[in-house]
Amino acid sequence: MLNKPLMDLTPPDNTLVEHIIAQALAEDIGQGDVTSQLLIPKTALAQMDFNAREDLTVCGGFIPAMVYKKLGADIRVSVLSKEGASVKAGATIARATGSAQLLLTGERVTLNLMQRMCGIAKLTSQFATAVAGTKAKILDTRKTMPNLRILDKYSVRAGGGLNHRMRLDDMVLIKDNHIAVYGSIMNAVQKVRAESKLPVVVECDTLAQVEEAIAAMPERIMLDNMSIADIKKAVALSGGKVPLEVSGGVSLESVRAIADAGVDYISVGKLTHSAPAADIGADITLKP
Repeated sequence: MLNKPLMDLTPPDNTLVEHIIAQALAEDIGQGDVTSQLLIPKTALAQMDFNAREDLTVCGGFIPAMVYKKLGADIRVSVLSKEGASVKAGATIARATGSAQLLLTGERVTLNLMQRMCGIAKLTSQFATAVAGTKAKILDTRKTMPNLRILDKYSVRAGGGLNHRMRLDDMVLIKDNHIAVYGSIMNAVQKVRAESKLPVVVECDTLAQVEEAIAAMPERIMLDNMSIADIKKAVALSGGKVPLEVSGGVSLESVRAIADAGVDYISVGKLTHSAPAADIGADITLKP
């Protein structure tokens, strides 16, 4: 359902994540981790803690276990921080114990994924906190890292946001170019209704388009790059008949004013295309 919150934090499908990890390890390791093989005895045991070096929102605590399983390593992994939790710098997210060689071999892939996931979750949490107390919900977009979409969108949920469409076949999103080719919003919506049961979203750039879209009664109207004044007028025009989403140029500085205008959803591309990687360190200690 289009408007159903996706707040569960069940990790993404294991098979899909394993594929991502396998590709990342192949890219990173090549023929082998020659430095660790030359310098670290094969029998050496160690403990590696994945520690937050800044305040962050935890996401991807399951990644270390999946990376080391893919390496075929006899490594024990404990997850010590809950997914979606806000933690302070110094908190240990996960702990891995076993072969020092293999711990080092899997370190970079593990950190790359966890740092990105925690970064997205942290930024999403900041946006969600900024609109707290309003009815607005924070949405992501399809502006994700190629081949990492399932992890990116999971990270948004961990930060308290909701997922927009995962793929182009999830919903019908009628944008300005579709309207230009097809002729009118009403005709486009009627055409879709006649041939599909998918939910329909109509993107509008002007208040005149909003009026036409309201008459067509899609499941949602997306207000694209509108001023706060026009957003408020669109809310008044809709009168609650059609849920409204704001998209385009949303920042932490502007999101509260947009939410206060009375919209239902605010989509933010930067959650997944520009979130800074969280600072997480892998601290290793040799075991006797």
